[in-house]
Amino acid sequence: MIANTGNLMLDRQLSRWYPLKDHPVQLALVGAVSEGVRFPLVPAGRRSGKTERFKRFVVKQASAYTGMYFAAAPTHAQAKKIFWDDLKAFTLCCMHSRRPSESDLIIYLDNGSEIHVIGLDKPQRIEGIPWTGGGIDEFADIKPDAWEANILPALNTVNPTMPDYRAWCWLLGVPDGLNHYYDLCMQAESGNDPNFRVFHWKSAEILPADVMDAMKRAMSAKQFKQEFEASFETASGRIYEDYSKANTTDAAIEPHEQLMWMHDQNFTPLSSAIGVRRNEGKDLYLLDEIVLISAVSKQSAAEFVDKFKDHKNKHVLIYGDPAGKAGEKHGHASDYTDIEGVLKANGWTYTRKVKPAHPSIKDRQNAVRAKILTASGETSLFINPVTAPWCHKGLSTVQLQMGSTFQEDQKNDYQHITTAIGYCIDVEWPCIKRTGGTRRIGGLA
Repeated sequence: MIANTGNLMLDRQLSRWYPLKDHPVQLALVGAVSEGVRFPLVPAGRRSGKTERFKRFVVKQASAYTGMYFAAAPTHAQAKKIFWDDLKAFTLCCMHSRRPSESDLIIYLDNGSEIHVIGLDKPQRIEGIPWTGGGIDEFADIKPDAWEANILPALNTVNPTMPDYRAWCWLLGVPDGLNHYYDLCMQAESGNDPNFRVFHWKSAEILPADVMDAMKRAMSAKQFKQEFEASFETASGRIYEDYSKANTTDAAIEPHEQLMWMHDQNFTPLSSAIGVRRNEGKDLYLLDEIVLISAVSKQSAAEFVDKFKDHKNKHVLIYGDPAGKAGEKHGHASDYTDIEGVLKANGWTYTRKVKPAHPSIKDRQNAVRAKILTASGETSLFINPVTAPWCHKGLSTVQLQMGSTFQEDQKNDYQHITTAIGYCIDVEWPCIKRTGGTRRIGGLA
């Protein structure tokens, strides 16, 4: 936009409103708030216009609707660098009756609106103001607990002058592993909360081909995929790296289906997954779970019989680690006998399908990998991320211990439920092994 008003500062600020390249997802994003989407999630490639779109949007909103608005980033310095000069230009602040506050980073519009530029290194900075709307850039880099502890409560603060109004907030950024930003995007993708919606595009859809080629030559494939394709599938050392959206389902357990209940005993959280076989027994669908903190097996069984009290098929298959049988040969109760006692008392029958000894970690992992995706491209493991979120998060995030090719990161609480899944799959769909030059399948010579 070329302006010649005779006011050099105004011309400079007006020139900031140059035209943007139309892009269907970006145009849908601009219209999202008016359609009732409070929290548009924008994991898009670098230099592809996501922050530019937000700056223009928040200025237009503040100009049209009097209220309190914010533009935030992980730190005060980042927020000032990303937003301050551009927002002053977009609002044509040289024409305002009140000058912006350079110390507090607040722009005062003549209609009474304010735009605050905020650093979230101290997340409480966003509290205490009845916001109309705003946005957070580099959302993946804010403190992991800031969204639930500070930001969302601030956005849910009701303005007594507009009791029915709910503040909106764009959540922008480039993925950084499978963290809180990933969790929110997965929540949005599930479609269960209409307040959230994902708007994704790659940098190549906006930037010239020669720029993209230069970036490819300068970056590793992994970094390029994360930075310019906005991919969350980049956590290094992921054990189940082929696990993807193709493994998710919205299926639910049918009353007649035989339940498969798989355990990893003697850990907290006490984690067990519940699945069924489909497609003539070829596919495993994990459609529920029981995860208890500081609990014992008997409590897990009580949860199971309550959760499935109306289930028609009362015969359950039990899988898990052999360590759960400890004490049985000496006549003592074990984790499994405790579980089976609760089941029997509540009208259930069961078949215990627990191997005499642990499978090797590599065999267990390879069996799960083959269900997730075979080399020929077949998928036969499906998870409902809404009803079995720990299963989904575990297969998405569990990583190797640093320096190991197979040892699992014990600091990840989700590791226990993926181990439980592995015990079941190792029994029902064991991996192909080679022992002493003889090919074995599932332990059968």
